Amino acid sequence: MSKIDKMSILGVRSFGIEDKDKQVISFFTPLTVLVGPNGAGKTTIIECLKYSTSGELPPGSKGGAFVHDPKDAHETDVRAQIRLLFSDVNGEKVTIQRSMSCTQKAKSYTFKSLEQVITRWKDGEKVSLSSKCGELDREMISSLGVSKPVLNHVIFCHQEESNWPLSEGKALKDKFDSIFAATKYIKALETMRQLRLKQSQIVKECQVELRYLKQNKEKAQQIRETVDTKEAQLMASKDSVQQIENQIEPLENRLMDIDLKLGKVMKLDNEIKALDSRKKQMEEDNKELEETMEQVFQGSDEELQEIYQNHQRTVREKERRLTECQKELERAGRECQRLNRIKAELLVEQGRLQLEADRHTQNIRNRDTQVRSLSTYLEMEGYDRPPFTALQLESFHRHVTQRLEQEKGTLSQVMVNLQEKEQQKQQSIDEMRDKKTGLERTVELKRDMQGKKQQELRSVRAELQRLEGSSTRLQELENELAKVERELQSAIQNSNVEQLKAEVSELQREKAELDRKQRKLDQEMETLNTHMTSRTQMDMLKKDKGEKEEQVRKIKSRHSEDLVPLLGQFPNKRVLEDWIYSKSKEINSTRNRLAKLNKDLASSEQNKSHISAELRKKEQQLTSDEEKFFNVCGSQDLDQDLSKLQEDLEKMSKQRAMLAGATAVYTQFISQLTEDREPCCPVCQRTFPSESDLQEVINDMQSKLRLVPDKLKNTEQDLKRKERKKDEMMALKPVRQSIVQLQEKELPELKNRLQTVNREIERLKGDVEEQETLLATLMSEEETAKACLPDISLLDRYQMDLKEVERKIAQHAAKLQGVDLTRTTQQVSQEKQETQHKLDTTSSKMELKRKLIQDQQEQIQTLRSAVNETRAEKLQLSSDMQKQQQLEEQCAEFTTEIQSLTRDIREAKEQLSPLSAALEKLQQEKQELLERKRQKQEEGQEKVDTVSLFSLLERQKESELHETNTQLHEAEKHKEKINKEIGNIRQDIDTQKVQERWLQDNLTLRKRVEELKEVVGKREALMKDMGNMQVMQLRQERREAERKLEDLKRNRSIALGRQKGFEDEILHYRKELREDQYDKADERYRNKMITMRTTELVIKDLDLYYKALDQTIMKFHSMKMDEINKIIRDLWRSTYRGQDIEYVEIRSDVDENSSAGVRRRVYNYRVVMVKGDTALDMRGRCSAGQKVLASLIIRLALAETFCLNCGILALDEPTTNLDRENIESLAHALVEIIKSRSRQRNFQLLIITHDEDFVELLGRSSYIEHFYRIRKNQDQNSEITKCSINSLSSYLH
Repeated sequence: MSKIDKMSILGVRSFGIEDKDKQVISFFTPLTVLVGPNGAGKTTIIECLKYSTSGELPPGSKGGAFVHDPKDAHETDVRAQIRLLFSDVNGEKVTIQRSMSCTQKAKSYTFKSLEQVITRWKDGEKVSLSSKCGELDREMISSLGVSKPVLNHVIFCHQEESNWPLSEGKALKDKFDSIFAATKYIKALETMRQLRLKQSQIVKECQVELRYLKQNKEKAQQIRETVDTKEAQLMASKDSVQQIENQIEPLENRLMDIDLKLGKVMKLDNEIKALDSRKKQMEEDNKELEETMEQVFQGSDEELQEIYQNHQRTVREKERRLTECQKELERAGRECQRLNRIKAELLVEQGRLQLEADRHTQNIRNRDTQVRSLSTYLEMEGYDRPPFTALQLESFHRHVTQRLEQEKGTLSQVMVNLQEKEQQKQQSIDEMRDKKTGLERTVELKRDMQGKKQQELRSVRAELQRLEGSSTRLQELENELAKVERELQSAIQNSNVEQLKAEVSELQREKAELDRKQRKLDQEMETLNTHMTSRTQMDMLKKDKGEKEEQVRKIKSRHSEDLVPLLGQFPNKRVLEDWIYSKSKEINSTRNRLAKLNKDLASSEQNKSHISAELRKKEQQLTSDEEKFFNVCGSQDLDQDLSKLQEDLEKMSKQRAMLAGATAVYTQFISQLTEDREPCCPVCQRTFPSESDLQEVINDMQSKLRLVPDKLKNTEQDLKRKERKKDEMMALKPVRQSIVQLQEKELPELKNRLQTVNREIERLKGDVEEQETLLATLMSEEETAKACLPDISLLDRYQMDLKEVERKIAQHAAKLQGVDLTRTTQQVSQEKQETQHKLDTTSSKMELKRKLIQDQQEQIQTLRSAVNETRAEKLQLSSDMQKQQQLEEQCAEFTTEIQSLTRDIREAKEQLSPLSAALEKLQQEKQELLERKRQKQEEGQEKVDTVSLFSLLERQKESELHETNTQLHEAEKHKEKINKEIGNIRQDIDTQKVQERWLQDNLTLRKRVEELKEVVGKREALMKDMGNMQVMQLRQERREAERKLEDLKRNRSIALGRQKGFEDEILHYRKELREDQYDKADERYRNKMITMRTTELVIKDLDLYYKALDQTIMKFHSMKMDEINKIIRDLWRSTYRGQDIEYVEIRSDVDENSSAGVRRRVYNYRVVMVKGDTALDMRGRCSAGQKVLASLIIRLALAETFCLNCGILALDEPTTNLDRENIESLAHALVEIIKSRSRQRNFQLLIITHDEDFVELLGRSSYIEHFYRIRKNQDQNSEITKCSINSLSSYLH
């Protein structure tokens, strides 16, 4: 929650512009009081708080009046600054700094707002936001947690506007609307209404556009129907063209067959010629082959073949053996290479071993020499004559080992002695170093002491210099002291404090008596008011009880018909909420079941679509396969068609062979008949009776010979077509199997699965419909119950209120039972006023006496303070003068000590030089000792390492080398044997190749003879085929087919012309459909219809939202007004001491001049005063004091209601126009408010007043210990001084 901590003011109104004039005020919790005379700058503090929090200047401060006057400051430009430290709603520290400037022009002032900064501390880091980067006023409002109207009109209300609750109607209405934030909600409602009107206008526009779009949609539909008709006609035309093309295709095929046959005739003729040429060439080749052969094999073909195969096996065996020999030869070569490498390696090893043997012999000699020299060195006998035996070497080794141990022991002893000397030297060095360090430390300490003594000497000399003029000052002080003592004695003699205190005590006793009497009268008055209030309250409670009972009856009659059938009885709130909760669980369960069913249904639908798609795919595949099968085969019996086609192929092959031989036969016959002198028939050998018969036969043969190529070509074309068809039919066997698989297995299975899924979908749809019906019923019942729940909650609250009202009525009845009112409130009030007047007179006298006592005591205390100060200064000077001799002695002593220390330092430095030289000499001796120790150690180790024995073994490789040479010789012999065998095999193979060539020639001759017979047979077959073809009939048939084909093509051209016309018309209509008004006409109509329906739903939702917001505003306003009026009544009754007004309250009346829709949320506010059953407007009917008190109480109530996050409230001169009685009541009420809000940590009450009696009344509580006094200094700048509340009390007394 937010609260203010501290504020600094500089250059605002009467506050100074210099840094020394900056005033800082810390705000206490829960109460901060500022006291000062008029014009001291009290109201400026509230203005600064308001400006720093909301950014608004005070009333009438435009043009720079808020800033310190530049003329008064003798400046042309004055800058002002306000800094406020506060805690925001989250408890974080925030600082707001607002700066201004006022510049003096020739005839006016220019006010300018400078940069403003908000600073926060987040996670220990400082974060700043400038007015250049953000809107600080909005940031401050969010930080404080209250709205800007509440800041301006409630928390920091200016004194000039403090009576705004009793202002004229429009201004009062504007302020209350801004505090309630009603304006923005009213604007929201108005915006929703305007939006609804706008959406209604959109619906009307959509309806007009829908009529136009519907016409375009119907026109587009007509065009599409026309296009469909034209497309049907186009399809009919295409079918006609297709029929013509179907008639054309057989004719073209027939022409192709005829051309093929005629081509075959030509081909047969060519083939016969080619066979004749080939036959002649083969005969010549056979003759040449027989001439090249020595002899021709006379046996049968089987015998020749068997001889050739045997010969081939022999040759292959020889070649295999040759390959094996070659491989064996390669292996033998590799073995020779390997043995040669081994031989080379052995030779190298032999050389290396010889070298090592030489080295070993040399090492033995060296060993013997070293043994002899070592024995001489060690003075050992028996080792003078080398070479030495193993026994001598072993004995020598044993003696050397013993001597080695002795040398090691000697070396260790020497090292120990040297180590002890090294330690002694190190000890001497350490002692010398310690002595040197001690001298250096002594020099350093002496220097420190010398510096301190010199510092003390300077201080003593400065003190002596200061005391030189003390004797003159001492005489002056004695004269001043005598003068002040005379004044003090005179003031004491003239003082009558004791008499005044006695008078004050008498007045206090009198005031206490009057206070007791006043409290007694207050109790009596309170009792009278209580009984009168109890009667009034009991009447109001009875009236309230009747109203609540009527409301309960209305609610029960309104919802009885809805709730009793559902629950069996009229429920309370808890029963209804439990029932709604159970219904919600049932609805959720039903929704879950419905969701599961919908999921299953969607899964089944998807499965159905998948199966349907697969079924359609299989059916399409079946249709495609059947169509493909029918187009190729023409029937369903594939095997029969294949056998028939095979027979046709065989017949056509024979016919083609016959035609191919006919050309050669006819040509030969014609040449025989024309070349022979006596021609005869080539077949029957009969002669022709006449030349004409011969010529007729020749002509007939020539005509047949001319037809043979055409027949041969046609036959070959037919044969190729039949072969292609056979290939296509053979490719249809997998298609046939696929058709059978689809018809017998896959399609029936898919149809059964589809039927099963359809039955499952129907069942699920039934379940879904049943659950949806159940869900709609349950939701309808739940909505009915939820609609009744607010009224049932209200009913429960009414019933609880009825119980509370009945209890209060019983309490008031018990209070009023047996009460006798003997005195009237007017009598008690008059006596109370008289007592109060006496009490005020007594208080004024007491205050006057106390002020006189305080003035006399302050005068005497001031004189006594002056005497004491003068005496203290005199004593101090006397003491200083007595110390002067002592200081001079100390100065001489310090000088002597400094000279002594200087001598000691010089002597210590002289002793340091010899010590440094001695220390360096010891360190050098230590290094020489370490070097000698290292040499001794090296010499001993050299003696230890003198003996070394060598032992080398000589290895002999002569046997291995000899063995390798033997293996190499054997490998060479084996290699020569293999080479000899390979030569023999190659010679045998060459011999066999000659025999093989002869056998191959015989085989080739036999094969060519067979081929020649085959060619002769083919020629004869071709001659026969060519003779069977009817060339003339084929040519006549070709001419007839060409004529029919021409007629069909002409008819097709006519049909294509009509088809082109249809296509042009279709393109025209489709182009028209693509125009903007018809293109996507259906989609536009559908989209516009969706827009209209959606907008209608939006209008419906806006109506719902409008009503809900309107009712919420009404309820919020009613609750807040009840809360505010309750606080106002309580504060008024506890504060106001008059009897003419029981309480005041704010009335909000409906604006009768507004429309019916607006009437429910537009209010006219007024403040009324209530006495009994009469309520009168306070404006214009109340006194100035009542006006001030009512405005103050209303602000307190508004702060209590709207300032939950910000507990700050500033009251500027709250006692204006109030009499003494109401001032005391106000103080008492404020203390009670502070007491009730003391548990709220952020509650802060800021009171500014010039009435110190009012402050004294507040000071009687425990909530104020200090207050601030504001006054102007000698420069007429405002100053803020923190004072104790006790000082105020003593001042008043």
